[in-house]
Amino acid sequence: MTLNQLKINESATITAINCDEILKDRLYSFGISKGIKVTIVEFTLTKSTIEIKVNQSKIALRLNEAAKIEVTRD
Repeated sequence: MTLNQLKINESATITAINCDEILKDRLYSFGISKGIKVTIVEFTLTKSTIEIKVNQSKIALRLNEAAKIEVTRD
């Protein structure tokens, strides 16, 4: 399952990040890495962006970026 398939208020743990090194470095700078718990906060009206909570931070990701992050529901 990928991050973009979760619903609002669902939590999951990241199991893999399948993207190029540039995007991976960007995600790591936000605290997004394997083993981290994330919660879906909101989707934009057009469903092109997803807001997630990582630790105490809220982060917006493009939906195509979220599709590259594999998760397991908690």
